[in-house]
Amino acid sequence: MSKELEQLKKYRIILGSQSTRRQKLLEELGLKFKIFTKNNVIETFPEDMPITEVPLYLADLKSKAYESEVRGDTILITADTVVLCENEIVGKPKSLSDAKLMLKKLSGKNHTVVTGVSIRGLNKQRLFSTSTEVYFGELGDDEISYYVDNYKPVDKAGSYGIQEWLGYIAVEKIEGSYFNVMGLPVFELYKELKKFVKN
Repeated sequence: MSKELEQLKKYRIILGSQSTRRQKLLEELGLKFKIFTKNNVIETFPEDMPITEVPLYLADLKSKAYESEVRGDTILITADTVVLCENEIVGKPKSLSDAKLMLKKLSGKNHTVVTGVSIRGLNKQRLFSTSTEVYFGELGDDEISYYVDNYKPVDKAGSYGIQEWLGYIAVEKIEGSYFNVMGLPVFELYKELKKFVKN
């Protein structure tokens, strides 16, 4: 076991996220953590902000909502993932019909998944973002309907989970981190956590 991993295990780690995918990915790093959720974070950002900077801004915004929970032995992790297609943010769908429209927009095109991550301690913070390019094949209306009706992806940015059925039949290739598309770039996160406890 690395010295940094031993140090990490001494911290009270908080994941500020309702995402079961992020929770699962953090578990796979072998870290023990508590899950805190807050529903009163208004995820807005300046209209003139470059869209690639939005997930980092929102991850930081979420981290500030949990500041009162941070003590000297605390590491707070928050994240935000957005899907960018044709220079627009493709957010989370508001309904199943909205999800179908989003997937039609992504069909046959490549899009970028960007996750911003904040690692916060009592007197320090690390912010980073990771981008992955995802190439979708053409999707038929029946395939889109089957996925949306059976997997109900209304909680997912871009209306899909790469680890689900649609990921198998739609994703031609990716350039970058697969886990980033799931919602947490664990390779980069682990690297940044080691730096965090070392400094």
